[in-house]
Amino acid sequence: MKLRKSIPFLPSLLLIALLTPCAVNGQNVLRYVDPNIGTAHSRWFFYTPAAVPHGMAKLAPSTNGHYGNNQGWEAVGYDTRHNSIEGFVHFHEWQVGGVSFMPTTGELKVKPGLLDNPTSGYRSRFDRKNQVAEPGYYKVLLDDYQITAELTATSHVGFHRYTFPKNDQSRVLLDIGNVQGESGEVRTAAIRMTDDTHFEGSVTTYPKYVRTYDANGQVSMYIWGEVSKKPRSVGAFSDSGIRPNSREATGKGAGLFLDYATNANEAIELKVGLSYTSIANAKANFEAEASGLTFEKARKQAQQTWQTELGKLTVEGNEASKVKFYTGLFHALLGRGIANDVNGSYPRHDGGIGQLPRDKNGKFSYNFYNTDAIWGAYWNLTQLWALSYPERYTDFVQTQLAVYKERGWFGDGIANSNFVSGVGTNFVGLAIAGAYQAGIRDYDTNLAYQAIRANERNGRNRPVGSGKLDVEAFVKRGYVPYLDEDKTDSTGSHFAASHTLEYSFSAFAAAQLAKAMGKQPDYQQFLKASNGWKLLYEPGQKLVRPKKADGTFISKFDPYEPWRGFQEGNAVQYTFFVPQNPKALIEAIGETTFNNRLDSIFTAAQKNGFGGGKEIDAFAGIKSIYNHGNQPNLHISWLFNFSKKPWLTQKWTRAICDEFYGTEPIHGYGYGQDEDQGQLGSWYVMAALGLFDVKGFTDLRPIVELGSPVFDKATIRLGDGKQLRIEAKNNSAQNVYVQSATFNGKPLTNCWLYRDELMKGGKLTFVMGSQPNTNWGIQTPPPSAQ
Repeated sequence: MKLRKSIPFLPSLLLIALLTPCAVNGQNVLRYVDPNIGTAHSRWFFYTPAAVPHGMAKLAPSTNGHYGNNQGWEAVGYDTRHNSIEGFVHFHEWQVGGVSFMPTTGELKVKPGLLDNPTSGYRSRFDRKNQVAEPGYYKVLLDDYQITAELTATSHVGFHRYTFPKNDQSRVLLDIGNVQGESGEVRTAAIRMTDDTHFEGSVTTYPKYVRTYDANGQVSMYIWGEVSKKPRSVGAFSDSGIRPNSREATGKGAGLFLDYATNANEAIELKVGLSYTSIANAKANFEAEASGLTFEKARKQAQQTWQTELGKLTVEGNEASKVKFYTGLFHALLGRGIANDVNGSYPRHDGGIGQLPRDKNGKFSYNFYNTDAIWGAYWNLTQLWALSYPERYTDFVQTQLAVYKERGWFGDGIANSNFVSGVGTNFVGLAIAGAYQAGIRDYDTNLAYQAIRANERNGRNRPVGSGKLDVEAFVKRGYVPYLDEDKTDSTGSHFAASHTLEYSFSAFAAAQLAKAMGKQPDYQQFLKASNGWKLLYEPGQKLVRPKKADGTFISKFDPYEPWRGFQEGNAVQYTFFVPQNPKALIEAIGETTFNNRLDSIFTAAQKNGFGGGKEIDAFAGIKSIYNHGNQPNLHISWLFNFSKKPWLTQKWTRAICDEFYGTEPIHGYGYGQDEDQGQLGSWYVMAALGLFDVKGFTDLRPIVELGSPVFDKATIRLGDGKQLRIEAKNNSAQNVYVQSATFNGKPLTNCWLYRDELMKGGKLTFVMGSQPNTNWGIQTPPPSAQ
């Protein structure tokens, strides 16, 4: 397989090899990461190659970022179908975007211009054969200006290197006052030169999801930067016009242009410290991370960091599968960026500045994150974190507890401490319960339980951004009543059925946590609530069906209809959403019917790419019978382990890995599906290792289900430093079925292990074959209700 298009620069693989001496097990894993995969219909934070894992500085080219997006979440930023670049943007998070720089030559233009008419603004056309995108580094030739632009980053500092042609009208535009991606309305902006080579600025935005879910909030971004060469002159611009020979600009559209006369191949570099709290802290971040650091050293440092983090998981086998694996892992580690400064400051919702606590060694106890919603991430991200990146899991939990202490509620999605949940539910409690049961407990566990209990039971004065506005109805009735009107309140919801299923699952997680902490009355209460799904199960069609407040099922029921009773899915998809008790669901449907239905669903879904076919849209698959491109379905292929046909889990998880996931810009995660900060990539990583848990580790004693390992060998550095080796003998594209398995030399007769046993490390060995062994893994199904 061709891993990169040929480019006229020094070959990128050679550069990485030169700059990355610490390849793991002799394997340079960066060569398998292709950030261009899936860049059709990709979200704002998806394509940010010039970054470090979970960094604040996430630099990337933008093809259409200034267009913004009407609904607040749509694909915007970089699209492989576009052929011009309008700038290089620094901030890329869920509902957070801003600060674009662009080098140009010739006539002064201060508007980015239109995609269908690049010469209408300062944007430039480019050819992807002249583009390099790698973890920690980006490079492109801007055709209209013959400028080579390069980007890299530290955690809080963005680095630019622009190599100009000989030209008396060269310049660098610092565009700070315009919409970028998901930023929403720009409220205020200001930028100024503080001396000949230093600048500072700020921009405050009002994103759509802040306006909708946390109306009194806003998102502010601050910069303090340095340019390597004194400009010949400086001018300013804003929506009110251009002001030559002005060194500062304020208001909407604010920016500066730095003019130069450049020689052939002259490089001008910029280093930009970033912060969400103040210009002073942006400068402090700059001084801590970038003082005296050259572009090349910053690049080397960034790529060494990626090598270390990606190298915690090493795999051997099919080359195309390695590309999928490491690109998925790259996206998983890229999502959810830190919002705190090097001095521990972080933005509070009230406009103030919070301060991270220090541990006994004087180090900060955690990082405070900006984060998309955790909806569905217990089937991918949190399992990956718990496996090899427990510090990331701790950061997430501590962030949510810090928000809870300030706000009194969890916020599913967080942008500078603002609530920006878009799904109206809230799985933060379930994710924290999973951390606790996985042994990740370096936080105030009593506070965590208090917050989880409130999240599951309390609806009084609940802010819309905390979701679960219908939780009181669920607590009162055991299910959420269906409302014809498209709304959610204390009486019910238009998404009543999916909410009932989701709240039943999260109640189970709370029950197990209550039991673990010795809170028996709460345990009994939550366990009862976890069976709420049964009240909506309609035995005639053997489907979950929305029910009205009077206890009757809704009429004119279409099992394939999305958005009526079910959020981002339909009854056929959501009926399998009982991960807390698969055994009870299987018994309700009937084991034979369950297996036949689920197998036929995957057989039909395979013809449609396991999702929305080739339609480039995040919601392309919500009317289908299975949709791997969205969260509600991501556990379903693993349910055969519970229904005594584990070979079908092996068959279908491997088929999804092989066929849903691709290695091209358009066919990456389905066709233009929603990667949601690394969720689909994380699913691939876990499934390719052959490890998964439908309950997201929320059991009192969590398990790990076993699937069909994609790779011949995998070596996993576990979170505590131990090592787990996975070997699949006789593995091939055809040999997807487990014939037998051993763990540390002892035969495995079940298709699952207790997680605490697996995490002791050692060697897990599978023998694979081309035909199912229908006698393996069926002796004792994985535990269901506990």
